[in-house]
Amino acid sequence: MTNMISPHGSKTLKPLLVDDAEHNAALTQQAEDLPSILVSSAAASNAVMLGAGYFTPLRGYMDKADALSVADTMHTTSGLFWPTPVLNLVQAAPEVGPGQKIALRDPNVDGNPVLAIMTLGAVERFTEDEFSAMTQKVFGTTDPEHPGVADFTSQGRVVLSGAIQVLNLSYFPTDFPDTFRTAVEIRNEIEKMGWSKVVAFQTRNPMHRAHEELCRIAMERLEADGLVIHMLLGKLKPGDIPADVRDAAIRKMVDVYFPPNSAIISGYGFDMLYAGPREALLHAVFRQNMGATHLIVGRDHAGVGDYYGPFDAQTIFDEIPDDALEIKIFAADHTAWSTKLNKVTMMREAPDHTKEDFILLSGTAVREMLGQGKAPPPEFSRPEVAEILIAHYKDQP
Repeated sequence: MTNMISPHGSKTLKPLLVDDAEHNAALTQQAEDLPSILVSSAAASNAVMLGAGYFTPLRGYMDKADALSVADTMHTTSGLFWPTPVLNLVQAAPEVGPGQKIALRDPNVDGNPVLAIMTLGAVERFTEDEFSAMTQKVFGTTDPEHPGVADFTSQGRVVLSGAIQVLNLSYFPTDFPDTFRTAVEIRNEIEKMGWSKVVAFQTRNPMHRAHEELCRIAMERLEADGLVIHMLLGKLKPGDIPADVRDAAIRKMVDVYFPPNSAIISGYGFDMLYAGPREALLHAVFRQNMGATHLIVGRDHAGVGDYYGPFDAQTIFDEIPDDALEIKIFAADHTAWSTKLNKVTMMREAPDHTKEDFILLSGTAVREMLGQGKAPPPEFSRPEVAEILIAHYKDQP
């Protein structure tokens, strides 16, 4: 057995999915007779992350005190390091009280099946001031134009807390059967590979040459045994490339350009928060839970627009207590193809370069090229990857 990194705040993973088939069937049956609520997509994706073990050691949704404490100090009231509130926010309080069970229905699956059963701990309400302060701390802004803020503030001010039993993992296993993996499954796969030093790469986009080389650079410098490319499969903002297209592009790149058995391609069921530094910390927590020892944190990690400084998501790791996380980060700079060196390099490692020495394309420029059926230059994007993306844009109205 390889010597694997411990899960966060626990000796063992604590997935909340009820995986015994008989027990699950009995609970699913029982859930039909319980009072039920349709939860937000964010609360549903929190349930999926709890079910899959990524949010170990949490046992369910946070109460108001924990949420405010996490926003303020990045610790729960009991002292557990945690960077973002994990909430079930609703518009109006249900007619049930503490100690009662309620069925949580999935907003993202036809027919809204029951996703989880919650034992209600408390029904509380945030004041507008509390909610605004929490939003500011987590997202660094309360600007309604920020996609994460817009989604968070639309979910209601009533907070339902309590332990949950997760009955299924929503649409992720059926929509992404080859890619969606629980933290348990990834740990098992890492163990099977015999890896002990494992680099995780977070992505919500297809991977271009710079991303591919960044993974290689990190693996070489850390002398890692393997790489886990871990893509977000949940809800994104309009204009982002859909998960199935991204999945196909990444698989093709690994297939053609990575040595066999050096990379695991997988994904997780969570809605993007776009919370920059705080979300980078959350990414580290659940990568530690899935068995990675290092997380690549690049420029503007998990950011959006100009809300965060380019390296805020790296420096926040210097601001947390040393014992907060076991996982370490690989701090990366912007990477691009150097026409001087004829290879991809990190910009800060090429001090004799000017901007003109790099092949740099904005996301908009790349989308325009692909939309016109043109492949970006091979120094920017692998031709096999560009082909998949061109096909996607050709089908767009």
